[in-house]
Amino acid sequence: MSLGNSPEEDDRPSVEDDRTPVEDDRPSVGRSLQQARVNAGLTVDEVSSNTRVRVPIIHAIEQDDFTRCGGRVYARGHIRTLARAAGVDPVPLVAQYDAEHGGRPAPTPAAPLFDAERIRPEPRRPNWTAAMVAAIVAVVGFVGFTLFNGGAESGPVSADPASSKPSAAPSHKKGSGKVSDPKVADPKAEASASAIAGVPANKVTVKLTAENGQTWMSAKDHNGKLLEEGVLKRGASKTFTDSKRIDLVLGNAGAVQLFVNGKEVKNLGDDGQVQRLSYTRGDPSAG
Repeated sequence: MSLGNSPEEDDRPSVEDDRTPVEDDRPSVGRSLQQARVNAGLTVDEVSSNTRVRVPIIHAIEQDDFTRCGGRVYARGHIRTLARAAGVDPVPLVAQYDAEHGGRPAPTPAAPLFDAERIRPEPRRPNWTAAMVAAIVAVVGFVGFTLFNGGAESGPVSADPASSKPSAAPSHKKGSGKVSDPKVADPKAEASASAIAGVPANKVTVKLTAENGQTWMSAKDHNGKLLEEGVLKRGASKTFTDSKRIDLVLGNAGAVQLFVNGKEVKNLGDDGQVQRLSYTRGDPSAG
């Protein structure tokens, strides 16, 4: 008796030989998406407009070419998007794609996404330094323009009541039309006499006139309180009084005529020169 297999057993087909491969008669993922789009009455352009998936990518997916999707993660996303646009369930199509392409892709690590987010350019912040420089340049330009502008100036505006008094009429000899004393009509002599006449003895009085051009000025009392600040136009006058001291800042000293306690202070400075001055009661030369 033979211990081996009998010829009949050798000729009998094995279980594995009996198996026949089961062919998947389902249409491909791309074909299913194309058929769903056609059944929905949509063109490729309409799907692209609704989903923002570019037309060449839609054509490639409907031909089962997923190489233009940029990777399996993006391909799965495109399949879901196109399926929803055509009104079909995306879950079985995504599962079919995973089965045909090696299973579901591994989750994307968080680090690359963080790096990509980190390298985004930050919004530009306002350049406050440049803004401040521009503002300073604008202010300096405006002050320079107002100081040296040669345009027409308005008439004198005086804050000193004494300066509004009418000037003395020139005396005439009888029977002649000539002025007997031309110094009486001198405006500087009249201004000096007017300033001296209106000075209180127990206070410091400062009167400044923009005689030769306009100037920026400021005046403060002995407590540091600002009395006035701004541009004094050519021909205009301002008078300030305090019990102890007046502090002045003149932006164009050469253009200013200054009386302190009724006495004119000469040689204040050159045109465009900034002067800081303080005066008290008494003789201004000692103030």
